[in-house]
Amino acid sequence: MKNKTLGVFAIFLIVSLSAKAQPGNPGGGTDPDVPITGIEILIGIGSAFGVSRFFKGKGKSNKPVE
Repeated sequence: MKNKTLGVFAIFLIVSLSAKAQPGNPGGGTDPDVPITGIEILIGIGSAFGVSRFFKGKGKSNKPVE
């Protein structure tokens, strides 16, 4: 078990270090004002819905009805 955990950790470390080794910004003129696209709106609506459902169900009991 210990060797398996060490192996998984080593693979994770190698992958994360190789992800940092990506080339930097080429210095091109990019537009700093990026508009909010549809996916960001869907993520916001979904998270708001999830939070509302979480707080609505907070006081309810999960016991089955007999």
